[in-house]
Amino acid sequence: MEDDIENILWTSEDISNRVSELAAQLTHDISAVKSTELPVFVGVATGCFVFLADLVRRVSLPVSIDLVRVSSYGTGTLSNGSPSISSDLKLDVTDKHVVLVEDIVDTGNTLCWLIKHLKSKGASSVSVCTFLDKPSRRKVNIELIGKGKFYRGFECPDHFVVGYGMDFAELYRNLPYVGVLKPRCYQGVKEELPKN
Repeated sequence: MEDDIENILWTSEDISNRVSELAAQLTHDISAVKSTELPVFVGVATGCFVFLADLVRRVSLPVSIDLVRVSSYGTGTLSNGSPSISSDLKLDVTDKHVVLVEDIVDTGNTLCWLIKHLKSKGASSVSVCTFLDKPSRRKVNIELIGKGKFYRGFECPDHFVVGYGMDFAELYRNLPYVGVLKPRCYQGVKEELPKN
């Protein structure tokens, strides 16, 4: 797999340090809000699973955890812009603060759609914690709910990246770092690259 990586953007050490910083910030900010309700961390499967696991183990608060599975990529490399839920929440988020955990935010379409979905389920506020953020690709303004905040691990250049839970065609998720995938690995895909 390593032969398929053009260059490494963030090492496992870089990632570990940044995840610790994010967890500390989330712990501080959530603690500052006086609430009897435990926050619910909702991971957007499948890409967030490594980040979510590392993040919640470093948050020094009791939290509930759930997953939602949303698809907008299919088998390609570009979002098709039409998110759909294939597996919804099991927990009731009514009147709760939700921290939506993403692997990467680029256009913002899926994220905005998910925030509206959580609002329709009764969440009192929604924060977003994304491992990677590609603001250069943003097509919509992300509007959080209530006292929600936007947290990001790293600002990502406009390349197709894999590792640390992120994939191409369900491969490379288990790489302990984030790297740029070599173009030869996705040749034949009929969509314009590079994108996540």
